[in-house]
Amino acid sequence: MKLIKITVLFCILMAVISATADQQTRDTGSNPDTVWQKLSDGLELGFFHSPQPSETGDSMIRVLRIEPARYELKLLNASAFENGRPLTAKEWCRQNGLVAAINASMYQADLKASVSLMRTKSHINNPRLSKDMAILAFDRNSIDVPRLKIIDRRCEDFKTWGEKYKTLIQSIRMISCEGENVWAQQAKKWSTAAIAVDYLGRLLFIHVGSPYSTHDLIDILQELPLIIDRTMYVEGGPQAQLYINIGSHEHEFVGSYKIDIEENVNTLFSRPIPNVIGISLRKGLGNE
Repeated sequence: MKLIKITVLFCILMAVISATADQQTRDTGSNPDTVWQKLSDGLELGFFHSPQPSETGDSMIRVLRIEPARYELKLLNASAFENGRPLTAKEWCRQNGLVAAINASMYQADLKASVSLMRTKSHINNPRLSKDMAILAFDRNSIDVPRLKIIDRRCEDFKTWGEKYKTLIQSIRMISCEGENVWAQQAKKWSTAAIAVDYLGRLLFIHVGSPYSTHDLIDILQELPLIIDRTMYVEGGPQAQLYINIGSHEHEFVGSYKIDIEENVNTLFSRPIPNVIGISLRKGLGNE
């Protein structure tokens, strides 16, 4: 009986959150039935219905597509500030003048250090290169390389490429150099935040609030018209979040687990996170 009550409460909460998100979508002029919505020059928000319906949630894949020529990336760390503390993606944006922010990577128990390599020119959050194969690189040292790149250590020399960028963020790759799904299937399911680069060099912030196994989610992403080149996993569960605020458009997407319903009842809202990747308009550029 207790489980039934908890399940009913969970469903009600999910319905309220979904309705709130739908109302916010209407209020900001975005329509989930339209694939891409222009938020500003070089910035689009995509809404995609998953070809595989989830057991709970709205089965929506939300993608912020970013032109790196117009928007610059910033890695922000709680560890870089005196008395720094984790913040929600929304708080990171508001305190640092960002247009959008997403998880930078999974983090350790100290609530500050990333689980793998994470550094900028001025701050080292974690100096350790782990076994993970994907490394997001930006803040290039010369104009003869892309503004941003996901380095795949399976098919590229990290030492060579790593020297070309000032900011490096290591995490788990989702798709191989040959375009294959590299995650084994597993029973557990959760929300996911991921970062991708498409074949046109555009940056994608991906948030999936509905719970999927990572293996299934990769298959879903490859079925969508996103022309994804490389993708890296940055967080799962209730910590996975994406916040966007530009002009009249404001969106906050948060995650959950499909593991323990009783826990889900208490974790349907944004949690503070220590490291985010944000974007801001490049200096000298205006929005239309």
